[in-house]
This record gives sequence, structure tokens and C-alpha cells, in this order.
Amino acid sequence: MRFVVLSLPLLALSACNFWTGGDPRGEATGVPSQTDARSARDDAGLDPLGSRDPAQGAKAEQPHPDSEPRPIMQAQVILERLGLSPGVVDGKIGLSTRNAVAGFQHASRLAPTGSFDQSTLAALGKFTNIPATRVVRIPADFAAGPFQQLPKSPKDQAKMASLDYETLDEKLAERFHTTIDTLKLLNPNGVPAGIVASAPSAAPGPIPAPSAAGSNVAGQQTPSSLFRAGQQLRVPNVGADVVDPGVVKDTTWAQTLVGLGVGTAQPKVAKVVVSKSKGTLSAFDDGGKLAAVYTATMGSTHDPLPLGQWKIQGVSHNPTFHYNPSLFWDAKSGDKKALLPAGPNGPVGVVWIDLNIPHYGIHGTPHPETIGRAESHGCVRLTNWDAARLALMVHVGTAVSFEA
Repeated sequence: MRFVVLSLPLLALSACNFWTGGDPRGEATGVPSQTDARSARDDAGLDPLGSRDPAQGAKAEQPHPDSEPRPIMQAQVILERLGLSPGVVDGKIGLSTRNAVAGFQHASRLAPTGSFDQSTLAALGKFTNIPATRVVRIPADFAAGPFQQLPKSPKDQAKMASLDYETLDEKLAERFHTTIDTLKLLNPNGVPAGIVASAPSAAPGPIPAPSAAGSNVAGQQTPSSLFRAGQQLRVPNVGADVVDPGVVKDTTWAQTLVGLGVGTAQPKVAKVVVSKSKGTLSAFDDGGKLAAVYTATMGSTHDPLPLGQWKIQGVSHNPTFHYNPSLFWDAKSGDKKALLPAGPNGPVGVVWIDLNIPHYGIHGTPHPETIGRAESHGCVRLTNWDAARLALMVHVGTAVSFEA
């Protein structure tokens, strides 16, 4: 089946987390606009990179309009707000976007084709006022790092204080659920599309590399970035990112959520279904209604997905990783066991959701662009932001089904 959309009209899409005609999970959520919560959060000086959603029915403020409509990217940011993740938000129709569209169609009682057919466009047309992109200014503390080139061997990684982002570019891409190439596309020559380069703050330039003693425990060089503190940047308009500090007791985890643009207002789920044939992870509430759909990477010919019924027995935020070469078919000769520090570029990313089957879990990844494309070592891999969302939805005892 052909999924290329040659002419997708600019969608009129609405504020986050609710449908005017009923929630995609089957009920009206009653979730209000983030405007009030955002104002209170801004007063507290938190997350200046956060989305600015208008109230339902209100016109979105766009002080810096984009240079062109981006209808596919706009659809992606809306689908993501509804819990139907398109993976990386890049304005392209790939596997993850088709899975998200199919989830939207399922929730809307439409044929789950995964394509933007007319009935799907009509259903999406219920939404208004959420642009495809927005312009932010990179805060100095966000750009401060530490950034460091990561060694490839587990032995050398174990010497690091943390497995953080290698560049500001990578950190920004993760914050806005996209890729560095997409940020380059949205900011030609380092200037946000639609803005004429005039002010020095809009000019591109690498950030200074911190000293080795300051952040590079293993003695690795720090790669330079295309973007810098104080620079204006056009980004995908991902939302639903309000972090309520009263919901998260672990301050480090709260900071991780802010850094990933993942809000704490997530539905609670009773069952998770991982489908090998579809390449998806779907979450359902206790009434059986769809709460989320994520494209996932699961298993390989060497480590097939262990089909069956399992349960979640724990969730670890910002986990360290016990590397055991005997569990990895592709481990290099001479590799030894090592304890790798936490960080978004660790082997399991920012979350490990433990299952009641030894050595298997659901987790994040340092390579979000590979989700649905590369194989795993038997576990279920999600983007870091989707894994963080799921971690807020599940609890000890949540049922997990691995299906063919």
C-alpha cells in the first residue's frame, strides 16, 4: 500500500490533550488548556522551552510565523499530544507516523490504514490552533552541558561520571522529539525559518568546549555544536510538557522529564501490549480503552521477543546499567562486566521498566532515530521521551503481553 501524501492540506488542530468531539481514549478527558499551568510555571522560572498552547478555540499567538506550512509535522505534534507517538517529529511519513495514524484511526473508529485518507483528515480537522513549529531562545543553563564525546567500549564508558549528551544539538533534538537534521532544516544557516537574520542573537556559532577537567572524566574531546546559548531556534511544536513538581518526588527525575519535554499529566494504564508483527507498544486503561501507541524495537534473530504474559515488577528512573558481555551475542572478545553510569546516552536511556522475566524490560535508547528500524537484544526499546511517558503510566503489577 502506498502511503506517500502528495498534497496534505494544512490541518486546523487544537490545544493539547483533549478532543472537542470526545477523547481518543473513549471518554472526554476534561483536560484544560495548558495556558494557566504554563503561566504559573513561567512565573516560577521553569522550562522556558515549554510549549505555549492557546485556550480551546482561541487563536494561537505566533510572533514569528514559519516560512511555510508544515502539515505533516503539524499532524505529528497533534498525534503526539494525543498519546499516539510518531517517533521523531520530522515532517516525514515513515513507519512510526503510520503507526500513530493507525492508532488515531482505531480510537476514532475508522479503518486503521495508517494513511492520511479523507476520513482521517476530517477527524483531525476537529482540532484547531496548534502550529507545526514555534521559536524558542536557548537558555544558558540548558546549553551549559556537560557535553562530552562518549567512548565506545563499556570499559571506558564505566569511567565516565555520566553518559550525557555529546552536543547541545543532540540535547535540543531530544528535547523537541526530533533529529539534528530536522533542526537544521527548520533553521537554515542557523536562523529560524521565517526570520530575517539581523540581531546577533540569531546568528549561528559553536558553543565553547568546556575544559576536560570540567566535564570530560574519560579524557575525551567535546564535540562542537551548531547552536549556542541565547540563539533563537525554530523547533517542532511538541507539547503536553507541563511537569508538576508535586507529582514527582524525585527531583532528578523531574529534571529529566523537563529536559525531555514530557509532562506529568499522563493516563494510568492497566495493560501493555507489545505486537511483534505491528512493531508497536499499545497501552490500555482499566476499561480497555486505548491510552497510547508507540513504535518500538523488539527482539532480533539472536534474541527473539519472549512471547507470553508478563508483569511489570519495577520502574527505575535514570538507571545505571550492569553490562554483562555473556548476555550480548555481539559483545567484543575481551569485554568484561562493567557498571555503566546513568544518562540519556546509556544503553537503556533514561528508564528501565523491569519485567518478571530475567534480563528483559522496556527501556529508552540513545538512538531514537533507529526505533522500528534496528534490532534489539530481546528487550523492548522506545525513544527516551516515549519510555518516560510510559513510566508515568504504569505501576508494579501492570500486565504486559508480548504477542506475535
